[in-house]
Amino acid sequence: MATNLRLRPEAEQALRERSEKTGRSQQDLIRLALDEYLGLTPPRIETLDDLVASGIAKAPRPLRAVTSSVKLPSGVNSLDLLDRDDRF
Repeated sequence: MATNLRLRPEAEQALRERSEKTGRSQQDLIRLALDEYLGLTPPRIETLDDLVASGIAKAPRPLRAVTSSVKLPSGVNSLDLLDRDDRF
């Protein structure tokens, strides 16, 4: 079915930019969006936020503060410990 679609200038610009960025035609992007909206295809997962919103993944927890339990001798760092002759 052929149809005419009038877009707001912001939507037109966003569609043009996404088309150029992805290399897909504007028509293809509109068809994909309409299919997803109508539930004809599963929604695409593109970002971590999409995964969290869909329930596939949990939101990451912030890193916890870690305190060192090992004191290295003066002048020795952790890289020195990895670069040893007794390792095989």
